[in-house]
Amino acid sequence: MNDLTQGKEGTQIMKFAIPMLIANIFQQLYNIIDSIVVGKYIGSTALAAVGASFPILFTLSALVAGITIGGSVLISQYFGAKELEKVKSTSDTVQIFLLSSSLVLSILFYLFSKPLFRALSIPIEVFPEAVAYFDIIILTTTIPTFALYGISAILRGVGDSKTPLKFIIFSIILNIVLDLIFVLVFGWGIYGVAWATAISSILAWIGLWHHLNRGEYKIIRFNLNYKKWVFDKENFILSLKIGLPSGVQQTLVGLGAMALLTIVSPFGVATLAAYTAAGRVDMFVSMPAMNLAAALSSFVGQNYGAKRFDRISNGLKSTLIYSTIICISLSIVVVFWGGEIMRLFTDPNSDHFTEIVEIGKEYLLIVTSFYIVFSTMFIYNGATRGAGATFIPMLITTLSLWIFRVPLAYFLSQIWGSSGIWWSIPIGWSAGCIGAVAYYYSGHWKKGVRR
Repeated sequence: MNDLTQGKEGTQIMKFAIPMLIANIFQQLYNIIDSIVVGKYIGSTALAAVGASFPILFTLSALVAGITIGGSVLISQYFGAKELEKVKSTSDTVQIFLLSSSLVLSILFYLFSKPLFRALSIPIEVFPEAVAYFDIIILTTTIPTFALYGISAILRGVGDSKTPLKFIIFSIILNIVLDLIFVLVFGWGIYGVAWATAISSILAWIGLWHHLNRGEYKIIRFNLNYKKWVFDKENFILSLKIGLPSGVQQTLVGLGAMALLTIVSPFGVATLAAYTAAGRVDMFVSMPAMNLAAALSSFVGQNYGAKRFDRISNGLKSTLIYSTIICISLSIVVVFWGGEIMRLFTDPNSDHFTEIVEIGKEYLLIVTSFYIVFSTMFIYNGATRGAGATFIPMLITTLSLWIFRVPLAYFLSQIWGSSGIWWSIPIGWSAGCIGAVAYYYSGHWKKGVRR
């Protein structure tokens, strides 16, 4: 556990962010390697199938990630104020809610997977593999994923971003090894990719949960003795007030990704495969900003609880500097070597090779050129969320997505083809960035949520 109300602000935030960043580097490297294995050794149709599943799975994980923000913010504020009993009750409440909701959602998404993929206008040749992959993932990984998000959020709330890192790295390395064994040795195709993800997710969850119930974590233990579980209705409602706007926002972002998929899909297998592969690179480049924003949220939460607004301002400035330097550096690499990166994801002997590389290269050139805008938006939103002010950031993000990005993707695609879809992304970011910066400097976020 780590008290973020003391010490040099920028150093504290970077120390807290680095373990999360390392974990996400491994996660995104896994996504990239997974896509390379699928694209090169199973085929472009399988790569498109995995890509078709991604927006739905992202929507599901985005919902839980958003809701856990509420619990994490509350825990960080209680921890900063030294109210340890409330830290414990909030921790229990978050985990009880996530276990029950994940069970219900996994069943619902499994039952309606086929109608959902039909609604997304997935190409007919992609449909069977997309459904098969999705069904395995949704039944086997929903509960572990929700639990991992919950435990990680709780640990971040008390200033520990290192512990989840160990188990995430273990899960990713195991996933890569199983991918290679199931696909290259056993020849299980897309089923092997799905089962590799399932096994590694379940084992990581079990390991992290076991670790949580040992050692220094007495105030947030959550073991099999359910009679000691505490569901605090008041804290649950308060967590929802803080986290639900973020949950809704993340869900709407996921639905926006699904809406974009319906615009991308009619352009064919090559465009969908390129969109999938470039999207993996896209996520890799954007993750420093997202992790720094998450670290800043925990930093702001503890300092908000301790009434240290001077530290919040200094922390924001330091985070913006770090994020800008990192994003510009990564963007330069992707812009200049986008074509070489895309060649990693597809078999040179495949029918769609040249088309996938060119489409993906164009996507990366357009989108990564604007990552400084994306990072600025995320950092400012992270600062205000840490104070518990999540409704306005949700509103800003939703409007930038559904008023700008999605309508423009459809409109511009009619004029410029798939290039128009890619241009809608930075336009949406720009609108969101203006709103996020304006809201922070308005000062209204300082009211937070009354505890």
